[in-house]
Amino acid sequence: MDKYINAPLSKEDAAGLRAGDYVYINGTIYTARDAAHKRMYEALERGEKLPMDMESNIIYYMGPSPAREGRPIGSAGPTTASRMDKYAPSLLDLGLRGMIGKGKRSQAVIDGITRNGAVYFAAVGGAGAILSKAIKSSEVIAYDDLGTEAIRKLEVENFPVVVVIDSLGNNLYETAVEQYRK
Repeated sequence: MDKYINAPLSKEDAAGLRAGDYVYINGTIYTARDAAHKRMYEALERGEKLPMDMESNIIYYMGPSPAREGRPIGSAGPTTASRMDKYAPSLLDLGLRGMIGKGKRSQAVIDGITRNGAVYFAAVGGAGAILSKAIKSSEVIAYDDLGTEAIRKLEVENFPVVVVIDSLGNNLYETAVEQYRK
């Protein structure tokens, strides 16, 4: 089923999504990859404030290529989400409502998703040029020294994703395999 949601993502909207739903995101999302997650995690351990409020936000695990002339961003495909699994539960407990990446997640992340009413979305790997067309603006907001791994604030319009793990813990990667075997 196709659904349209706004970001930041309300707990109610997240609760209405189910594994397998095709979703189009409109609004503000943020990017962060491995190095940015490590810095945020270390900042939390030191009791410091994060560069962005996690409450109801969505983080896209992506590091873009340079923007072509007239575009706000270059190719913007997802990276493997499991590399953020060490850090994700802490961010989910701070109110992070959604994550966008590709690939499976650890049980600790799935537990964090269900505990906090969050959602894990997948974007299509290898489709970064197409995905970038849904990004209307891009602004580095933290960790500029990390280059492509800096935290960016993105404004997106009809950004296409699929719900992989919903707030109830339903996991498309597991249910799709079961359906295929039938």
